[in-house]
Amino acid sequence: MDNDKKKLLCRVRTECFAMNEAGLYLDSHPTCREALAYFEKHKKEHDDAVREYEDKYGPLTLSSAGGEKRWTWVTEPFPWEGEDD
Repeated sequence: MDNDKKKLLCRVRTECFAMNEAGLYLDSHPTCREALAYFEKHKKEHDDAVREYEDKYGPLTLSSAGGEKRWTWVTEPFPWEGEDD
């Protein structure tokens, strides 16, 4: 896996982790404005990172694999393939 691909996948995972942690906190503090802002910031960063990754390397999930002309899920290596390179 090339270095840019690794960095981008790490960014996706990092932002996903931040969103999940904020979500857990928000479960017990649903009106905390700081936590809501933190969640929204990392959600935007996550969505941007996913979009960039998928534009360059293909889909990360089945929900983004569809296409009108071709099923794209199997046309590229899966994100976890080649991580030991």
